[in-house]
Amino acid sequence: MIAVREWSQKDIGEIAVLETQCFSDPWKEKDFQSVYGLPIAHGVVVEEDGKVIGYAIATFLFEDGEILNVAVSPNYRRQGLAKRLLAWLEERAKSLNAERLFLEVRVSNDSAKSLYAGYGFEQISVRKKYYENGEDALVMQKNL
Repeated sequence: MIAVREWSQKDIGEIAVLETQCFSDPWKEKDFQSVYGLPIAHGVVVEEDGKVIGYAIATFLFEDGEILNVAVSPNYRRQGLAKRLLAWLEERAKSLNAERLFLEVRVSNDSAKSLYAGYGFEQISVRKKYYENGEDALVMQKNL
């Protein structure tokens, strides 16, 4: 059975492993640990039979939320799980009185750009050479 729930510290090891399966420049477990300890950080996992198969993390400060990571295991993509993670973060944002959400996405990541656009995010700018390999990032925003 697939379930969506708030992340806990015990999830961080599985999240870090999943991160390496999904990204070419993954966060390390210590990066997730440091974000987890922040009072402005909120995370959600999607799990099947107790195994983390996706996660999303955002920070919220005043009227803004910034989505830091969204990932779904390659074996579980195209099943609407990323949309469920985004919906959870959006509900959390609204409960914290956020007015908008931001995120960055690689210009080459067409599937993620399509997901975010379909979820109501619009491109507002470009961050040149944002990623370690020199690739640009699109900055996207969704007003709540």
